[in-house]
Amino acid sequence: MAIAYLLGKGSGKLLHVSPNVPLLLVLSILPDLDILVSPSFHRGPTHSVIMAIIVFLPVLYFYRRKAVPYLLALASHAVIADLVIGGDIMLFWPLSTAKICLPAPFPDISIYSPVNIALEFSLFIVATVVMWKTRDIRTFFHRDASNLLLAIPVLTVLLPTFVGYPLRVPPLLVIPHLFYLITFSIAVIFGLLAIPRLMVKNQPKHEPTTKPTRSAKLAPLS
Repeated sequence: MAIAYLLGKGSGKLLHVSPNVPLLLVLSILPDLDILVSPSFHRGPTHSVIMAIIVFLPVLYFYRRKAVPYLLALASHAVIADLVIGGDIMLFWPLSTAKICLPAPFPDISIYSPVNIALEFSLFIVATVVMWKTRDIRTFFHRDASNLLLAIPVLTVLLPTFVGYPLRVPPLLVIPHLFYLITFSIAVIFGLLAIPRLMVKNQPKHEPTTKPTRSAKLAPLS
């Protein structure tokens, strides 16, 4: 998520657009939803950069440069994160079903590798500092319906990490996972609080009815 946020934020600044932070973060974890289908299905077609581009073609057509940060956020999961850490992904599906890894001399880095732990924790610190500096951190504490999107990473990635024991992440990476879990959960609550305001805002406005004026006096009774 940190990589996606930094790429989205950086490209947005270059293109003079302001991307939606919750949407950037959600797009960054969407490829991993394949694990909900089956562990054997993980790192398959949803990790394809070809599929990411195909899905985004209509979005790029209608929104042009505004869509670029979101495409980078989605593609960064496979092209940068998973390809470097672990590899073994269907990067070019449906053109090829071969699972791709970085070739030699690139090292084979696992999720429990000290290199991966250092990289992930460093990126988490950098992304958090940027969020604080740019005041994007405030986004999670606003009554905004887009914060409801963060229920996806909470329920599918972050919360399941803490359900089982032993934990599925290295001990040091529990800190960023816990930070995201708490922050996103609060953001979802604020998103729920925005719903009544949206309902009131979308209600049709009724014009006040006025009493008809009498054009003439009533004739006296005879």
